[in-house]
Amino acid sequence: MNGQVKIPQGDQKVTVELTMKELMALAGIRFHGNHNVEVSARKKLNSVLEEKYEIEGGNQPRQMLN
Repeated sequence: MNGQVKIPQGDQKVTVELTMKELMALAGIRFHGNHNVEVSARKKLNSVLEEKYEIEGGNQPRQMLN
């Protein structure tokens, strides 16, 4: 199945403020002993996604950026 996913306003730019450590964690660098850096960065990204898009389906569980 080669279905195409269409994302409304998918080319719209957003701004997320990350620390250098958070950026590095999202790029794949591991901070052993401090997993909170990556968790914090992912929370910031998820927050921006939730602000930009209305999640339909109310009670449906969602999983973002995992």
